[in-house]
Amino acid sequence: MRVPTVRAALLGTAAVAALFTTPANAQPSPGAADAQTPNNAKTQTQAATASDQAIVVTARRRNELLLNVPIAVTAYSGEQLDRRGALDLADLAKTTPDVTLKASRGTNSTLTAFIRGVGQQDPVAGFEQGVGLYLDDVYLNRPQASLLDIYDVERIEVLRGPQGTLYGRNTIGGAIKYVTKRIPTDGPHFSARTNVGTHGQFDAIISGSEPLTSALRVSAAVARLSNTGFGKNLTTGQSNYNKAVWGTRGTIEFQPAPDIFFRLSGDYTWDNSNPRGGHRLIANLCTTPACNGAFPVLGNVFDTQGSLNDPVQHVESGGIALSGEIGLNDWLKFRTITAFRKDHSTTPIDFDALPYVDLDVPAIYRNRQFSQELQLVVDKGPLQGVGGFYYLNASASDVFDVRLYTSAPGLGLTAATRGLVKTNTWAGFADFTYNFTDQLSLSLGGRYTWDRRSANVFRQNLILGGSPELGGSPPFNQTGTPFPTPAGSVTSNFTGRRVDTAFTPKASLTWKPNKDHTIYVSYSRGFKGGGFDPRGQTTATPRTNPTTPPTAQDIFNFMTFKPETVDSYEAGWKASVLDHRLQFAAAVFDAEYKNVQVPGSAGGFTAGGVPTFVGITTNAGGARFRGVELESNLRAGENIATPGDRFTLSGSLGYLDAKYTKFLSVVTRDINGNAIAATTVDLAKYRHIQNTPKWTLSGTADYDTPMGGGRLDLNTTVSYRSASQQFELASPMLDQPGFALWDANLVWRSAGNRYEFALHGKNLANQKYIIGGYNFLAQNPYTGQYIIPLANGTSIPGLSPTLGKTGVLTGYYGNPRQIFLSAAVNF
Repeated sequence: MRVPTVRAALLGTAAVAALFTTPANAQPSPGAADAQTPNNAKTQTQAATASDQAIVVTARRRNELLLNVPIAVTAYSGEQLDRRGALDLADLAKTTPDVTLKASRGTNSTLTAFIRGVGQQDPVAGFEQGVGLYLDDVYLNRPQASLLDIYDVERIEVLRGPQGTLYGRNTIGGAIKYVTKRIPTDGPHFSARTNVGTHGQFDAIISGSEPLTSALRVSAAVARLSNTGFGKNLTTGQSNYNKAVWGTRGTIEFQPAPDIFFRLSGDYTWDNSNPRGGHRLIANLCTTPACNGAFPVLGNVFDTQGSLNDPVQHVESGGIALSGEIGLNDWLKFRTITAFRKDHSTTPIDFDALPYVDLDVPAIYRNRQFSQELQLVVDKGPLQGVGGFYYLNASASDVFDVRLYTSAPGLGLTAATRGLVKTNTWAGFADFTYNFTDQLSLSLGGRYTWDRRSANVFRQNLILGGSPELGGSPPFNQTGTPFPTPAGSVTSNFTGRRVDTAFTPKASLTWKPNKDHTIYVSYSRGFKGGGFDPRGQTTATPRTNPTTPPTAQDIFNFMTFKPETVDSYEAGWKASVLDHRLQFAAAVFDAEYKNVQVPGSAGGFTAGGVPTFVGITTNAGGARFRGVELESNLRAGENIATPGDRFTLSGSLGYLDAKYTKFLSVVTRDINGNAIAATTVDLAKYRHIQNTPKWTLSGTADYDTPMGGGRLDLNTTVSYRSASQQFELASPMLDQPGFALWDANLVWRSAGNRYEFALHGKNLANQKYIIGGYNFLAQNPYTGQYIIPLANGTSIPGLSPTLGKTGVLTGYYGNPRQIFLSAAVNF
């Protein structure tokens, strides 16, 4: 494969770029991985004990030193996360370059993840994530309940760039590996931690383990995580942005021989937090007497005024996994990972955030999955690697209403949607490294994936009798009457199936001038399967001939979307220098993205005589991502103020030049906002990659000193994210300008870490920043300017709803200032 000149020049700058390093890496997690570390990694670990880079990770599905892995990966130990007061996965985005992790709009625990500009923020069935999340090597197929809380964790690894060879489809942007603690073998252990803080925060985490015999060990952990909210729903009286979560994990480990190990683990979470209501960014636009109440923009961005509370907000999720490892001989291991997971969510999302029934969306999500993975791990002389087979059987369903205001007394109107998407996929993969010398190695890998998706989408317009606030379509406590139109009330009744296949290769060449330096160049391909939009309306299918109904093929083409792929080229340099006082990792990359899947919702559409929105997912065309990532950790001083103290500086930097190279879209207005006949145009210069800031920066200062028979650690972090958009088209007021967050922590630990007391402060400057939102206002399709369409086909600047009457421009915000005390005991 020929590498273009510009890309070759970009990769050739890796050594120069690394000289400007400033970012943060994880501290080592002592002892946890030693039992599984291969012989070559053990030797290098012993030789690198003075280095904070002596961290063992499993980014390539085998145990390796972080310093040696030719992948851009950031690793956080459980101890490091405790020191920084990390509460959930979203906290990792502060100090990991080119990464966005946040709660999805209108939810408490659904994860929106982007890495290097690749991700997906729509949680409905049919859309797959661009970032793979793995809990103890089990892939979580759906985003619901995936914003994992951090407790009982050994380490978390964030892999940037396509990971399709070893981790498969839907890791086109990268992968996150959440690794829970292994059970200690040296006797019973017990630990308890509690956090008490502002906004009524109260967390309690208890865990314990017991070796029943020399071969059999058990452990369990229980967590209660709660706060009373950051704001209030002024209509229902409920607290807003509160948290009420119970979580539990249990593990049984059986090791009858040194080279035989089995682990049975289970986890379950109950989330009874209130619905998360959004903050209206504009005043009420309704002019109809029944909904024209004066509702100015609220002063507290965490307050809301939505009335929807049907169904009751509730999320349950859990799973069970059985993993095993058997040493077949001194160089070959067999591994198996079998898992089943399911989750169920009921959530009321009040788009307009007002007491009126106007774009109210109650929803039910149900997901389940079964997966099986088999691996053979090789470590023989100069050859190391892994090969295997993966199978996934999954289903995802969603049921939701789109309730709209009607001026008829006692009547409501809804578009009721039922979507079911089933997935069957299998893959064979291999990734091997051959060490020609102690300095030069070549890694080659590939994965073949077969992916089948089938979908059923049913949508019907219904009239709701009685009070629309208290009922909905049949799953939501009320029987609706079909909306009478000549064409009938059903606007979608679709069944479809598609099969996609892909081969995703990977290659890297690594040069180690000595044990403290790793320089690599790599190529990898990522793949995300095609699918179906469960919000699609078959009646919205564009017609080849306006005088005849659309054909079955026209409808299929409208409801489906094709796979997307990315080809990524990367060069990196990892090193531990200055007598292991400075560690850094630098990477430059160029990724070429094809058939980019862009989910979207459009208002202003009428189906069966009812105004509604329609899901429109397109393969927009192409995109290009080029960037630089730098991470570093410097032990700047020791024995500064007292004997045994140390001062450390660390930081991270991500620069991402992301842009669309092709974005085909149908527009009905020109650049001046005037109505035109529907025309397909390339809007690449007017579209931006969503949820992707150009700059992500962080800096941390850490001072650690002996005190009171233990050690006192003081650390502070400032992180910065430049401006980013919520959607491809600009949304003024909703898009977030650049902002900085400031955290600080004070932690004392006794000798042996038996006792711990800490004071944590997060977002100490109380920065207000938007992390998601909804927009159903008329816009200029080029500039994003809000417009009021006029009867003569022209438009003027202003605010005009495309769906409903009150106008929807609703934002959701990141957490405000939080200060909490933490105490822990370990026996």
